[in-house]
Amino acid sequence: MPMVHAPHAPVLFYVTNPMCPWCYGFTPVVRRLRALWHGRLNVKVLLGDMWAHTTEPLLQEEKSKLAVSWHQIQEHTFQPFDYRFFRQQNFVYNTEPACRALLCVRLLRPALLLEVLRAFHSAFFVDGLDLKDTGILVRLVGLFGVRENLFLALFESEEIMQQMEEEFSYVDSIGATTFPSALVQTELGVEKIAHGYMPLDQLEQRLLQVLEQV
Repeated sequence: MPMVHAPHAPVLFYVTNPMCPWCYGFTPVVRRLRALWHGRLNVKVLLGDMWAHTTEPLLQEEKSKLAVSWHQIQEHTFQPFDYRFFRQQNFVYNTEPACRALLCVRLLRPALLLEVLRAFHSAFFVDGLDLKDTGILVRLVGLFGVRENLFLALFESEEIMQQMEEEFSYVDSIGATTFPSALVQTELGVEKIAHGYMPLDQLEQRLLQVLEQV
């Protein structure tokens, strides 16, 4: 798994989920941090098990809690949301297909993973697209030059499904059970610097504090 040997440059592990609303707010922060620290920080995306394999539709109580969260995130991050989502009946909030699609992108177009993640966020939270729909996933990754036949061969393989479960287990094992989370790996080891959403200035301050110890 990713955290075996510390490279020369520190690594920021961004633990996320494409259908996690707070991750949707945090991904722009991670992208800005990566741009500011270009050449000095490697950013790696890890995918966490948030409602993966869910089979039951959202209950009204769950919808209400989600709606409150969406409003809070919009107030904090100014990210847009399409609240017509909550008019849907019998929506099953299964995040595994979208996570698996991103795992495929990591293998096929690793340099574009953070950008594809951002596109997935927007597709779900702004455009109201169902990321459980394989056809929609094919179309989204196709925007980044991923060929449909290559994507589907990987996406539908037993190997990628097994890798997905292993990644979910790995993320659990390092204690990154809150989404989003951010961890930094240096020569001294791994330290969590964000446990939930954090604005850029605070994230960068926590990063600097860790790196000053190296």
